[in-house]
Amino acid sequence: MQGEKSCPFLCYSAGMSEIQSLIRFSDVTFAWPDPETGMLDVGKDGTLLTPVFDMFSADIPSGLISLTGPNGSGKSTFMLLAGARILPQRGSVVLAGRDSRVLTGVWADSAGAEGPGLTPETEHARNLVCSYIYQNMEFDPSDTDDRTIGELLEYIYANGGWNSTDSVLLTETVAALELAPIQERKLDSLSKGELQRVLLGFSALYGSKVILMDEPIFALEQRQKERALDFFKNLNRQTGVSVVVSLHELSLTRSFTDTVLLFYPDRRIDMGTPEEVLIDSALEESYGVPSALLYDSEKLARKVLLERAEVLSEKNESKE
Repeated sequence: MQGEKSCPFLCYSAGMSEIQSLIRFSDVTFAWPDPETGMLDVGKDGTLLTPVFDMFSADIPSGLISLTGPNGSGKSTFMLLAGARILPQRGSVVLAGRDSRVLTGVWADSAGAEGPGLTPETEHARNLVCSYIYQNMEFDPSDTDDRTIGELLEYIYANGGWNSTDSVLLTETVAALELAPIQERKLDSLSKGELQRVLLGFSALYGSKVILMDEPIFALEQRQKERALDFFKNLNRQTGVSVVVSLHELSLTRSFTDTVLLFYPDRRIDMGTPEEVLIDSALEESYGVPSALLYDSEKLARKVLLERAEVLSEKNESKE
């Protein structure tokens, strides 16, 4: 199926035409307002002139799902719509059986009755369905909690959706995300990589049915990235929690994800297994560069990080 160039369309790979839907987009149209005027760019006939998505429909399966593609291709907007953090101008998004307008309190029920909006109660209910790690997420030092990381992890686990009295998941989360060394510290003292690991821990312990994460591991070391994705893949297998994550590292996408959505600059999206979707011709069309360069850049980035880690290790040893 193909739409006009301004309209996204989804191409299912073999075996993906009949799937159990985790997230359903139905005729979704969405455009961002002009940043200066706050107004939508609308034609005389009421048509949105610069939509990110235009009459877009798709069924996304459960599991560990990766979004990949060049910057500006619509990944973050897709995730915000899927997680009920923004609403479409037209059409509907259903997440784990709940319409996004109900999850945000705009509707009180699926019949469309007016709701109270996003109150603390409706926000908590939404987060139990879907928690969200934003890209470059940070905390205002003036708003940070005075509790330690360890205390916050315990609080979130005890007051979220797991309803569990044992500490198995808490222990596994701390171990997999290497949080033990920083449990006595506070949020405003963490480095970018440490904060990302803590946010991953919060999302796992909250007990949401679905976790959406927009580039949540870019500041981690390669070993930590692999351990984090392996942890969330096992979490899905053991509990049924689905994870949707935006990733740029193709090697990680190949190794850990069940389903890949590859975004193109013209708003097309391919969906299938990593083996079906991440073929050289598709990657080159999506990113606009030879696929070999994409993998070479990953290897170069890992090499630079390893060299930096060795330098830091040598400096620390010299201080002892």
